[in-house]
Amino acid sequence: MKYKLIQKPNPLEPKVQRKWYASPVKVGTVNNYQLSKDIAARSPLTRSVVMNVIEKMGDEIPRYLTKGYSVNLSDLGTLRLSLSSEGVDTPEKFSKENIENVRIIFTPSPELKRTLLNVQYERTE
Repeated sequence: MKYKLIQKPNPLEPKVQRKWYASPVKVGTVNNYQLSKDIAARSPLTRSVVMNVIEKMGDEIPRYLTKGYSVNLSDLGTLRLSLSSEGVDTPEKFSKENIENVRIIFTPSPELKRTLLNVQYERTE
């Protein structure tokens, strides 16, 4: 994995000298077509079948999440929803308008975490 160094301030101490931190270098984006092509090359399935499954997952995952399920994607990890809301003094004062933000939380699987422990790093300029 390639990384570069960037200089950032500490938001809690803005007057302190900025420090250098590693930042991953993004080399591009892989879309569903490329992903399906690569998966098909490593399986007996055709690219169009794999593409169809990926597209259907894009339909089904949000449906399960919004029904209150977490979605376990085996060796990849688990997706779940999280809410942020404005606090109120009593339950009677709460309404759905108090909900300010819905986020998708991804928790990587132990297998994915182990894979990331073995990443080789290379500094770029």
